[in-house]
Amino acid sequence: MTELVYKRALLKLSGEALAGEHGMGVDYSKVEQLADQIKSVRETGVALGVVVGGGNIVRGAVASTQGMDRVSADYMGMLATVINALAIQDFLERRDVDTRVMTAIRMEELAEPYIRRRAQRHLEKGRVVIFAGGTGNPYFSTDTAAVLRALEIEADLIIKATKVDGVYSEDPEKTDSAEFIPEISFHDALVRGIRVMDANAFGLCKENGIPIVVMNVDEPGAIVRVIKGERVGTLVK
Repeated sequence: MTELVYKRALLKLSGEALAGEHGMGVDYSKVEQLADQIKSVRETGVALGVVVGGGNIVRGAVASTQGMDRVSADYMGMLATVINALAIQDFLERRDVDTRVMTAIRMEELAEPYIRRRAQRHLEKGRVVIFAGGTGNPYFSTDTAAVLRALEIEADLIIKATKVDGVYSEDPEKTDSAEFIPEISFHDALVRGIRVMDANAFGLCKENGIPIVVMNVDEPGAIVRVIKGERVGTLVK
């Protein structure tokens, strides 16, 4: 077996990654592709946690701008992440990948409540743990939830799977001259105003020295290549 550079990782999936070309809702063919990638990661022997967003169903910050109470809107967003987590779990278990969904909001009929030591034990037993419900608190993004869970499970790396190939100097969809950045420090990203994650999440990564790889989730086999230490996307450290 190839020597792994990272032994324990946290994969951050946006809700939009599950929506595919539809932009909203759950595209089950896209979930199937993600499940195949996650299975390949588990087969390398790495311990893997997953945090999934809910923006394909409800985005709390956007709903609040439409007149909804911000707290209620954020809780709706947290519930949306549970829907996505259950979809991923179903497709993983069809592939014989032992999986647990743990939620920051108690709903025992659907998933286990998040308990740090229990999550670590699941990882030690080779299970993929999907963390849903964000942090369990309004006003915090799933990016922040991803960093918190990564720190709590003592992950070596955060993989942020997006729709772009990595970090650019400007938005590549709006600027043709946008420069791809293969590697950047936390300090330089802050100085240049490059948005890798939201400020709370990014600050936690910087303070605790946990590296982030930003990569394109649609690139076949990319997650496994990251785990093996290959250069994929952008490394922020």
